[in-house]
Amino acid sequence: MATPATLDPVFETPHVTRATPPAVPLVVALPGTGSDADFARRAFGPASAARGFELIAVEPDPLAVVASCHAALDAAAARGPVLAAGISLGAAIALEWAGAHPESTAGVVAALPAWTGSDTARCPAALSAAVTAEQLRADGLEAVIARMRASSPRWLADALTQSWRSQWPHLPRALEEAADYKWPSTDRLATVDVPVAVVTAEDDPVHPLAVAEEWARLIPHARLFRTTLAELGADPAILGDTGFTAFD
Repeated sequence: MATPATLDPVFETPHVTRATPPAVPLVVALPGTGSDADFARRAFGPASAARGFELIAVEPDPLAVVASCHAALDAAAARGPVLAAGISLGAAIALEWAGAHPESTAGVVAALPAWTGSDTARCPAALSAAVTAEQLRADGLEAVIARMRASSPRWLADALTQSWRSQWPHLPRALEEAADYKWPSTDRLATVDVPVAVVTAEDDPVHPLAVAEEWARLIPHARLFRTTLAELGADPAILGDTGFTAFD
């Protein structure tokens, strides 16, 4: 297992004063665009198990990605406080939900945030989702998977091959929903009143380091953690292992 990344000292600031809850009974793990519950489970399961937390890894409905994630968070919150842990799009959904339900939220792990604000014309993740959806509609699943595998690291190619096939034939619709998603604004980030761990892979061009740094600056009770794509590829559990230390 990869060694957990360290806290970026730039963002260990005096404004982080909110007390961290001593225990979190439920972790709701939300995958990123086109991804699945299996990857979310691998990312956050080991850290949850090590702390005795129950993990709910969400399998998004490709016909209603955001709504199905909200439904899972709502259902978990009916049982008790939730630690919402999300990757990329899942991070944004988790943060937005937590901002609207602070009384039900023990904290958020926002891994690999991709953008800030509703104007996503230059957002690499949104552009990639839109282009992939267009290619899927034009060329079909297996042709697009072949191209994706030729240009992606093995760990990512294997994960996406599994999730894309499981979401077919509704995958293009899921990707289009992700491409149209309006990411949290700067004003929204500034009003999230729960503890947040922002985890970034500092060499990931689709989830820019600058975005994670912005989130960590703007969210009042945030801490920033850095890892790399090589560490993430070696073991996705690096996301949970790093992010959960903010709640120890």
